[in-house]
Amino acid sequence: MADGDPTLGLWNWSIGKRIDADRVRGALAGALERSVVPLGGAGVLCDVYHVGGDFPTLVDVFLAPAGFAEATTASAVSVRLGEAVLLPDDTLNPTRYVLAEPDGTLRPVHVDEVETDDGPERRHLRPCTGSDAACALGPGCGGSRFRPTAG
Repeated sequence: MADGDPTLGLWNWSIGKRIDADRVRGALAGALERSVVPLGGAGVLCDVYHVGGDFPTLVDVFLAPAGFAEATTASAVSVRLGEAVLLPDDTLNPTRYVLAEPDGTLRPVHVDEVETDDGPERRHLRPCTGSDAACALGPGCGGSRFRPTAG
């Protein structure tokens, strides 16, 4: 969850293109300036797998180091990969995420999510305007540090 996360050390992201696991780990290692290894290694652990949808690369980071803001790190990874990275926001609204864009921008969005046997597939990205029907589904989008954009 974007920087208000009570589960320190666990990050779950989606990337807007199918990207090889080694490339994802390399981008994360560069952003964190430390070693990032597959599950079963020692240090920052990173599992990368693929699903369908508009964000087909899923990234689970375990033992993320303290002192690194998740949204800032996701933004740095997005810039390094040249692809958008989607991360959960701080509202607990199940459709609301923060989009880290390759130019370093962070903005709130909504996506439709379908759970599959392979993992969650996310589609239909749209800006969080505060008036989107999805804004009414969960805790208010206006309470986030990532404020809705004018619609």
